[in-house]
Amino acid sequence: MKTGNDEVVDLFQDKVSELLLRHRSILDSISKHAETAVRINRAITKSVTDCGCISINARKQHLPAGTSLEECRKYMLSHLEGHLCENCREVIEEEIGNHLFYLTALCNLLGFKLEDIFFKEYEKLKALGYFHLS
Repeated sequence: MKTGNDEVVDLFQDKVSELLLRHRSILDSISKHAETAVRINRAITKSVTDCGCISINARKQHLPAGTSLEECRKYMLSHLEGHLCENCREVIEEEIGNHLFYLTALCNLLGFKLEDIFFKEYEKLKALGYFHLS
């Protein structure tokens, strides 16, 4: 039985298929997918360097000796400080949306159902738990 979210994924994939004209070539879709990944990274970078709403304070992750996998979460840092302002959040969300468009285009061109990929990855995560991190 499909939930509302499953339907959204199917509807999105169908709409991408309908609208994909200019970048119908697999080569165009591959390069646009890569470009959108870079644009996400650039938008995040600009949130740090231009806006300053977030900052990155990266350092070596430190886990106390004997820390179990379940406990790791409380010691692992994201290295992010602050919160995205509304403008930066909007820009990054738009870039992620563009990235999803071209990822979905690749799925369409190669004959994959995005919903099936989500489900298989979910099942793998559920089965492997922390061991999927290799």
